[in-house]
Amino acid sequence: FTICFAGDINLDENWDTTHHLDEKGGDITQCISPELIRIMNEADLMCLNNEFTYSTGGAPTENKMYTFRAKPERVKVLDALGVDVVGLANNHVHDYGKQSILDTFETLENAGIPYVGAGRNLEEAMKPYYTQIDGKTIAIVAASRAEKWKMTPQATDTEPGILRCYDTELFMQVIREARENADFVIAFVHWGTEDSYVLEDVQLTTGKEYLDAGCDVVIGAHPHWIQGMEYYNGKPVIYSLGNYWFNSESLETMLVQLHFKGNDDGSTMEVEVIPAMQTGCETHYVEGDE
Repeated sequence: FTICFAGDINLDENWDTTHHLDEKGGDITQCISPELIRIMNEADLMCLNNEFTYSTGGAPTENKMYTFRAKPERVKVLDALGVDVVGLANNHVHDYGKQSILDTFETLENAGIPYVGAGRNLEEAMKPYYTQIDGKTIAIVAASRAEKWKMTPQATDTEPGILRCYDTELFMQVIREARENADFVIAFVHWGTEDSYVLEDVQLTTGKEYLDAGCDVVIGAHPHWIQGMEYYNGKPVIYSLGNYWFNSESLETMLVQLHFKGNDDGSTMEVEVIPAMQTGCETHYVEGDE
């Protein structure tokens, strides 16, 4: 079976990508290559980073440079892209305050799209996402350490928010729980420096710690640019997926496919990169050796 990941997507009503989508009659296939959409839909599980909030309420977070909010009906784009689960452990899911994050949960739930890395309380935010594929249990866990100034709140026993991993203790607890209950564990982490190819030391150290704690793969988002990847004890860390369809900049991007093969006696996992290019508010499949 195949699990596919994409990076940041943005449907903010005042953003270039959404304006371009509306100019194309709301047809996402005019914004993202049909080849890429086919790959996303054919995956047994498709996950991406939902880098905005679904809401018509709330007020923008004070002193925050960028705040993103989409109308709840925009969630239909996820269905067209074949998205099965989204990561919400990021620095934009609370951009319009408590009401906006609660509206986001409700919108995704009404659309039948599970989410991971955020919740109405800390228990929910720490809950791994589990699914069964071909008799195997897959767990996805998510957390964020993306902000120098921590404007997106961590959930508490009584308040909604995300799961943070500046201090990794809680996230390690989540990973260990997932390891006990799943055949494969994937960590989706929001981290790193925006608009940079340079890895932070904390990515290099904690990524390996998450693998040691029980993850089979670590996948990063947030820097907006793709970053490097490496294997540690035979397990991959993909440091940043980059923007998938996020703004008008010309940036290399990619889909990452995890191909799982095997039987009850053993299994293997292979990583495949599907190259793409985001430019002019469109993301295109890249063909050709060059």
